[in-house]
Amino acid sequence: QVQLVESGGGLVQPGGSLTLSCAASGFTFSSATMSWYRQAPGKEREWVAFSTSVGGRTSYADSVKGRFTISRDNAKSTVYLQMNSLKPEDTAVYYCKALLGPGYWGQGTQVTVSS
Repeated sequence: QVQLVESGGGLVQPGGSLTLSCAASGFTFSSATMSWYRQAPGKEREWVAFSTSVGGRTSYADSVKGRFTISRDNAKSTVYLQMNSLKPEDTAVYYCKALLGPGYWGQGTQVTVSS
């Protein structure tokens, strides 16, 4: 079955960096467009970035453009989210999603940006 396992979250000071990982299994990773989403307390889940399966095209939400970078390693079936210049408003649970079939979500990893 499809499994997505996020890791790499934690507490970081404003201006700091974190790299999230999402390890996938149960499907052909190289054929799937992968996305990152986040959900802050009391807010709806919002899209952050995606990486397409063909051509490796990437796109970002305006709120993270220039600070976050999505990448993927098809040999490891893993998608990453490098987050730089973190702000308190980036505090959220971060989820990866595989865009195939009905869509599959990981369990999320908490990122807290605070001094």
